[in-house]
Order: sequence, then C-alpha cells, then structure tokens
Amino acid sequence: MFAFVPGRRPALLASACLLPALIVSAPALLVSTSAFAQEATALPPVDVDSASTVDNVASAPLNGSTLTRDDIRKSGPATSDTGALITSLPGVSANGGGGFSSMPTVRGLSEQRLRIVVDNHPIDAACPNDMNSPLSYTDPQTIASIAVVPGVSPVSMGGDQIGGVISVDGPAPRFATDGKRLLTGEASAFYRSNGDGFGGALSLTMASDRLSATYTGSYTQAGNYTGGGDRGTVRSTEYAKTDHALALAAQTGAGLIELKGGYHFSPYEGFPNQYMDMTSNTSWFLNGRYRGMFDWGDVDFTASYRDTRHAMNFLADKLPGDMPMNTDVHSFASALKLQVPVTDLHTLRFGGDYHHQWLDDYWAPVAGSMMMGPNTFVNVNAAHRDRLGAFGEWESRWSPDLSTVVGVRYDRVAMNTGDVQAYGTNMMNMADVMAAAAFNAANRHRIDNNWSATALLSWAATDGVAFELGYAHKARSPNIYERYSWGRGSMASRMIGWYGDGNGYVGNIDLKPERADTVSAAMRLTGPGGLSFKLSPYYTRVHDYIDAAFVQNLTDMMGMPTGFVQLQFANQEAELYGMDASASVPLRTSKQGATTLTASASYLHGQNLSDGGPLYHQMPFEAKIGIDHSSGAFEAGADVAFVAAKDRVDITRNEPVTASYALVNLRLAYTLAGVKLSVEAENLFDNGYDLPLGGVSLGDYKATGVLRPVSGRGRSINVGLSAKF
Repeated sequence: MFAFVPGRRPALLASACLLPALIVSAPALLVSTSAFAQEATALPPVDVDSASTVDNVASAPLNGSTLTRDDIRKSGPATSDTGALITSLPGVSANGGGGFSSMPTVRGLSEQRLRIVVDNHPIDAACPNDMNSPLSYTDPQTIASIAVVPGVSPVSMGGDQIGGVISVDGPAPRFATDGKRLLTGEASAFYRSNGDGFGGALSLTMASDRLSATYTGSYTQAGNYTGGGDRGTVRSTEYAKTDHALALAAQTGAGLIELKGGYHFSPYEGFPNQYMDMTSNTSWFLNGRYRGMFDWGDVDFTASYRDTRHAMNFLADKLPGDMPMNTDVHSFASALKLQVPVTDLHTLRFGGDYHHQWLDDYWAPVAGSMMMGPNTFVNVNAAHRDRLGAFGEWESRWSPDLSTVVGVRYDRVAMNTGDVQAYGTNMMNMADVMAAAAFNAANRHRIDNNWSATALLSWAATDGVAFELGYAHKARSPNIYERYSWGRGSMASRMIGWYGDGNGYVGNIDLKPERADTVSAAMRLTGPGGLSFKLSPYYTRVHDYIDAAFVQNLTDMMGMPTGFVQLQFANQEAELYGMDASASVPLRTSKQGATTLTASASYLHGQNLSDGGPLYHQMPFEAKIGIDHSSGAFEAGADVAFVAAKDRVDITRNEPVTASYALVNLRLAYTLAGVKLSVEAENLFDNGYDLPLGGVSLGDYKATGVLRPVSGRGRSINVGLSAKF
C-alpha cells in the first residue's frame, strides 16, 4: 500500500509561482525586440455599460448574444446565479445545481463542452459533482457584461470545446481625462422573500489618466426556498458566499498593463439534486494581461494562476451521516494573441495558449465506519491535464457588405494520474479494491491531438437585412473525472457525476475526444426605432460524444434495489438541431422614455444515434414575451415564460418527465437622486412546477422517501436598492 499525502503540489507548479514576474516581464520582452521598437498606442477608456466581451474578433458573430450592465440591472435582484441569469438569452438553459452554481447549457451542449472565461481567463472545476462551476465565482451584482457565442465560434476565441464560448467580464479599467482624478462606483443591496435571501455589492474605481484601481466585492446568503403551489420547502437549497477582487491597470508607453487578484469563499451551499453538499470552497487567483496597439498590429498577452480547495459533506437536511470529501486544484493558464492587418481588407490573427490543471481528490476515513475506513479513499491522485494550443485566423472584408473569417486550430492535450486506493480491504469494499488494482495496473497516460476549424460568411444584403452562414469542426478531450474516476462500488460511483440524477458514474481511461461538426445560420432584420428580428437555425453532429452506458442496477447494503443505476462514460454518436428566434418591437419612443415589446423562442432536438434515445438534459420548447416601459425616473416591466412538457427523456438515466408550465413576473423601479429602488414579483401566481433540467430531488428523498423532480421556486417578492456615483 502506498503512502498518500493530501495537498501536495507537483514540481511543475513551481513555475506558476513566477506568474507576477511573467506578467511584468513578458510585455517588456516583447517591446524590446526590433519588431516592437515603436511605442504602443494607449487603449481608449472603456464604457463599462456597453463594453463587449468578445475580444480579438473584429466582427462579433451575428449568431452571438450579449448582456450589458444595463441589461443585467434590468433583471433586478431576482438571482445570484450567473448561470440562471443568462437563460434570458435564446438557446441558453441551465442544468440545476446550487443556489449560485447552476451549469449553463448552450443549444443542448453542457458546461463541460463549452469554453467559459471570466475576465478572459479560464477557471477549472474542482469537484466530482461540479459544485464549483466556473460561473459560481461570479456575481450578477458586479458583472459588467456577458457574451455568448454558440457553436460556430472563431478559433481565436479558444479551443477544447464543441459547444461555444461564454465570456464574462467585470468592470473594465477606467481612466480620468483632462488631467483630473476619477472616483466612481456602484453600490447595491437586495432582499428576496422566498428563502430569505439577502446580499449586497460594491464596485469602486479610483483613477488618474495613467493609473486605475477598481475594487469589487459582494456577499449573498439564502435559506431553503419554497416551491410553487403546495410543493413546500425544497430541501438543500441554502447557500452563502462572498467574493472580493482588486484590479490595477496602467496606461504606459508600452501599452495597457492589468493585474487582478481576488478571493472567493463559500462556507456552505446545498445541492437538492446531489447526495452531498458543499461545506467549504475557498479559491484565490491572480490574473495578468497586457494589450498593446502598434503600427504593425495588436498584442494581447494573458496569464493567470488559481488555487482552489473544496470540501463536501452533509448539511442539516441530509443528516445524519458523515462522509468528508476534499478536492484541491491548482491551475495555470497563459495565452498570446497577435492581430496583424495585412492589407486594408485582410487581417491575420495568430497565437498560442497553454493551460495546466492539477487535481487531487481524496476522501478521509470516517471513525467507526466499516465501509469508509480505515484508509483514505484516493479518488484522483495528482492528476494533471496539460493543453498546448496554437491557431491562425484570416478575416477578409471583400466589400462593405461581405466578409469572411476562416481559421484553424491545433490543441495537444496530455493527461496522467497516480495510483489510487479504496477505503479498506474488507468484503464491503471489494468492488473498489478490485477496481483500484485494475486501475493502478493500467497505462493511464493519454495524449490527444485535436484539430478544429471554423469558416464564417457574413453578408449585409441591404439596409436592415444581414445574413451569416457558418461551419465549424471542433474537438474536446475528456475532463479528469470522465477519464480517471475508477470506483465500482455503489457508494463510490454515486459520488461522481454532475447530472443530478442520483446514478453512479465510472470513468473510462480509453475515452476518445469528442469531435463535432456544426452548421449554423443567422438572419437579422432591423428597422426604424430599434425594431429587430433574428432567426438562427443550427445542426450539430457529434462523433464520439461522451455519454453513459449501463453497467448494473445499484442495490443498498441489504442487496435491495435502489432505483438507481451505475453507468460508465462511453463514446457514442449524437446529433442536435434546432432554432432560436428573438424580436424587439418599439411601441413608443420619446425623449422621456420608451415602451418596447420583446419576444424569444427556442426549439431543440437532441438525439443519441447509438441507442436511438433522446440525449440527457435537453431543454423542451420554451418561449418568452415581455414588455418594458420607461418614463423619466420610472421603469416598469412584465414578462411571461412558457416551457413545454419534457417528455423526451433519457431512459438510461431514468430521467424524470416534467409537465408544461407558465410563469409571470412583474417589476417596477424608480430612481431618485441617483438611487434606484427596484421591486419585483417573481412567479406572481405562485405556480407549482418542476425544473426540466433540475434532476431529482435527493435532498427531499432522504427526508421523505419520495423521489420526485426538483421543484421550481414559488412566488417571491424581491426588493433591490442600488446607486451609481
């Protein structure tokens, strides 16, 4: 038996400690060469309310969508969950998780298949249940903008994904003008009646014309919420967290240099659709970025390091019991992007990036337990996942009305992990003992060579009419848990999986990378006064789609069936197709304000071509219609959301059927002396409904013995107060 020492760091990570030096020295090294001999141009000050987060793409794809800070403010104090916030965009849904960590899905492709960046930096998940998803480190109170580019995203926006890109930004650096000093910011607070949720945030910027410092901080807390109608309390939905960050920026003769560090802490977060809850999540990060604009082109260099320590056990609703589980993750990422205008009509972009993830996952023994002891259960032992990528992209403007973007990308993904061990060697642990022996004897080193390519054609046919046609071939390698989870015991396998279905999952060392071919189109019509209509059909075929194959029915300690199954990650074939539509119709416009009617609809069909059944976690048809009115300091709005019945379900996972439902929300706001008061009635009629992507309510199941889908939130009166200064 080998000795296990939790929390150790591989020698490779010593290089990550040089991050501050890299951030400072890399721009200096660049500008010291003869090619960079001239002085860089300072970037202009940024309007954080209208900034786009789609970097290094001269023309953001028509297929994408963006939420600005003003859009986020209009959503009111309804949520502390960024994943839920972006479901207002067509084609975006959210798989159920904790109160601030739902997992976004774009056109049926889940979070693990997306590239998600915060302030242009990736964040690695650090949990076998994906409880600390990348967006859980953000807060709607302090976000400046969110961009979503589904499917056919340019290769310059990143690789190792097949579903698209979600880019979230905090406040951009702001500088004073005319030699003055700048002091500006925003403060907010909220209360939600359902679950007694409350919190607040502060964003403060102090700047001269050359230096800028921005602090952002937020806190949010809530108890268990109540389901609509007569659903009662939904157990394991409480949470609390705080986030703090300090961003420094300097406009120099060499360009714009940014340094941002931050701290995140959540003492607890309940998960209604998991056996476990999060009992602690601590993470700190340091990001750096350099941007320079030269006569010959633009430079964008980023580097980041993040350390995360994550713990799971049972909160009050799932007691009695004890099963401590710990995960440590250390990540380093860097990227260099260059943009060179070859002629007035043609632009070349090229660059490379590196991403290192190191992960330990270990479960301490439980005193007095024959099953969970006497050893530490080593689930993942110092696994690493290293990705090295390079890309080239060519944008051409053939005429004022016609442009193309063509690019190719290569990513080399290398993965490996150490030996593992079960809790003990008695008969209760024999399935895991045998699985550990087989895993330790196997060759666990894997290298994937992934190629991606994108072609986009944009045509402005006439005033107010634009078309886009795109094709992409994208590839994604398995994550650490998909490849290296090994436990075959009932309990061990049920600790793996971010699906919220109660089933157990086993990894597969021999998984192949997913390869997706996507064809998409978009048509946008615009008219006077802000009239707009957009239609976006798409089709995706995924080869070696990572799904799950049946292994066995799971039984309890007495050998009785539990109603759950054990599955193993497996490569299969899949296709997804559908259509997103959105419209905005101005009903009234004046100097005092406007009245606007908005509508959107999304249809999705996901099919497993290997077994002939539906794919798991596919959102049924949904439609939304809303009206927004503003007149001076007064704002009002109402919207209705309709979701069809979910009757196409994955029988392999025993996915529950959910009924159709409609929700009505009302909101009012008034601004006086720079202070805005918002009041919202969420789910006005207190309709009872089940979340189509919420999974099964395991928190309620342990308490009641009744297995049902997770209920949606009932009526809540939300009050928000904010001030910009």
